[in-house]
Amino acid sequence: MAASTTPDVMSTIVSLAKRRGFVFQSSEIYGGLNSCWDYGPLGVELKRNVKEAWWRSMVHGRRDIVGLDASILMHPSVWQASGHLSGFTDPLVDCKNCKERFRADHLENLKTCPKCGGELTEVRKFNLMFKTFMGPVEDESATVYMRPETAQGIFVNFLNVQQAARLKPPFGIAQIGKSFRNEITPGNFTYRTREFEQMEMEYFVPVADDAQWYDYWKNARHAWYLSLGIKANKLRLREHAREELAHYAKACCDVEYEFPFGWSELEGIANRADFDLKQHSEHSGKSLAYFDEETKQHYFPYVIEPAAGADRATLAFLVDSYAVEGEGKEARTVLRLHPALAPIKVAVLPLVKRDGMPEIAEKIYGDLLKRSVRSFYDHASSIGRRYARQDEAGTPFCITVDGQTVQDDTVTIRERDSRAQYRVAAESVATIITDKLKEATQ
Repeated sequence: MAASTTPDVMSTIVSLAKRRGFVFQSSEIYGGLNSCWDYGPLGVELKRNVKEAWWRSMVHGRRDIVGLDASILMHPSVWQASGHLSGFTDPLVDCKNCKERFRADHLENLKTCPKCGGELTEVRKFNLMFKTFMGPVEDESATVYMRPETAQGIFVNFLNVQQAARLKPPFGIAQIGKSFRNEITPGNFTYRTREFEQMEMEYFVPVADDAQWYDYWKNARHAWYLSLGIKANKLRLREHAREELAHYAKACCDVEYEFPFGWSELEGIANRADFDLKQHSEHSGKSLAYFDEETKQHYFPYVIEPAAGADRATLAFLVDSYAVEGEGKEARTVLRLHPALAPIKVAVLPLVKRDGMPEIAEKIYGDLLKRSVRSFYDHASSIGRRYARQDEAGTPFCITVDGQTVQDDTVTIRERDSRAQYRVAAESVATIITDKLKEATQ
């Protein structure tokens, strides 16, 4: 029986995430830091697998997209040109009684506090960028900002990348990196945080082709989540109404997932037109126009931007894979993570710690590691408990070394989803597992 979509499910997943080492509260021994999270041994592998799956899909699997890793700190003029200094704000109100802060655009009544009923202050604009200083002197001339998005690093490097990689539109530049936003109301576990990781790609296209590429990337990005196991009925594309569009956007569509707390954005696909390249050309005094060798003309390409959150995607895969089967003592909690995303691919389990079983298990474990298969060796507690731990970790396969192994050199492979068990020759285990993982990811 799959878990229902209720707020209680979210609290259960948060508890599981800590217990199994997916996510911990940052600075927990000091009481924690609001909306900041640390990824544990399983969480860091899951998130890394999500990022690597994105990179394979967007860069390694294509000939028209290359990568970039731009600096987090950039010249302050970048944010002036992009409009972040003047327009990257949320409307803020405070309660005069309980001192709670709220985003005004999230409130139905701008006069009364939704928590205590107290009077609210007048709405004021709050810039979301974190500010710091570069160098020993803390004055305005030394002010720099933690980037609120990775996209601007791509735009200011447009010609550098285009000329170095000898590309012509349509082509893309992809980047994965940290961004920072001083959110007024972060929350919902790792969904909305002040420090997060983005997976963004800017796809530069001839002006006449923007509509077709916008449609292409909407469908491609929606399909990517489905290919990694997200349930189709939990995923949708939502086109933005005209009044929702950012000032630079010609069109925008969100890939949304139905979390236990409701439908929420996983990724935005925007047609940014030629706003960014023109702005940076104007403010820097250096043209970022592309020169077309065929027409002998300069022009500013339009940009289609699929921008995803690595943390949000990781959370969605975690939530979507969560299931509880059976009832009472027979209930089983399992994460049905796609094999490409599973933090551990296979667990090697000697039935007991004697009779040569640990030695055989250790050899199988070593063979798997030599093939770069992320594996785990566990000999503690009953075999049933060890299976349960691996089910909660999302491990697709378990290898059990038992008494029969000592007699005929065969082991048991147990599959997570079906719980099917079958015996194979111990010497062929590594090959069988790698073939199964390869098949699952094709």
